[in-house]
Amino acid sequence: MKTDTAQKIIEYITQNTQASPKDLYNILDISPRAVFKQLNILYKKNLIHKIGSPPKVYYTIANKVLLRKPTDLNGQTKNIINANFYYVSPVGEERFGLEGFEAWCHKHDLDVTKTAQEYISTLTKYDKYKKNGLIDGMHKMTTTFERVMLDKLFYLDFYAIERFGKTKLGQLLLLAKSSQNKKQISALIEIISPQVKNIIKEFDVDAVGFIPPTVKREVQFMNELKKRLPIKQRLLSIIKTKTSVMVAQKTLNKLQDRIDNARQTIIVEDKTSFENILLIDDAVGSGATLNETAAQIKQRKLCQGKIIGLAIVGSFKGFDIISEV
Repeated sequence: MKTDTAQKIIEYITQNTQASPKDLYNILDISPRAVFKQLNILYKKNLIHKIGSPPKVYYTIANKVLLRKPTDLNGQTKNIINANFYYVSPVGEERFGLEGFEAWCHKHDLDVTKTAQEYISTLTKYDKYKKNGLIDGMHKMTTTFERVMLDKLFYLDFYAIERFGKTKLGQLLLLAKSSQNKKQISALIEIISPQVKNIIKEFDVDAVGFIPPTVKREVQFMNELKKRLPIKQRLLSIIKTKTSVMVAQKTLNKLQDRIDNARQTIIVEDKTSFENILLIDDAVGSGATLNETAAQIKQRKLCQGKIIGLAIVGSFKGFDIISEV
């Protein structure tokens, strides 16, 4: 049963379509503390939507489809969903874990319990490609390219899975790049840092190279990643040459075009020879950029050991287009 304060808030928002916290505690003569407490409770129960971010935040009544009671799930299922699911609504609301999963199911008019079982089944299908939290991407490389120059390739996760769309890391990467929000970028870097450090340690990496961005942005995700990742190894100097028209890999639909683009626009400037090199990219669609960068390193005899490629996310198929990131 709703408290008097919650009921007053619901009634006011219903009558006025939307309301800010200031509207509520001024007009309803309710303390700011009480208003924020009830707004938080109502939001978590999917009874209201939040629009905007401080200092401009407004609340609206949630769609009726979101007013269903949460479905009971067993503890293991809840834990898996809480660890893996991340939903961003069409109006930009973030919902993590079970809360996000229920919102996503309600949005698509799906039974939560049945869909949860299907989600777990789909995750299980993809988890067989993971070992120690990493996905081995070498099968993708060997079935895509005649000449594979990487010695190893890993993803931290797939970019998307069937039916359920972008994975948690895929969604976080897309938002970090598109929003250019340093707070979101920092949050993503914090998530991936432990796995990057583990790879550096496991393969005794003594130099790290970051694939440079093509699309011009005020805040470049890869540049921020290079600055903020807590690594002590030497940074390999890799640049993207400027041309009269900058063509991003994600805009190219043919594999050979991607190979040509990477081969002719990526330049490794270093002249120092290293033992093991780690090349980091944000997302792997075809793998052409990492492969051609590795080819250049080997041709110039800059690596005496192994070249390991690492992407935050990668595609499942041999040549898949990840156009969004």
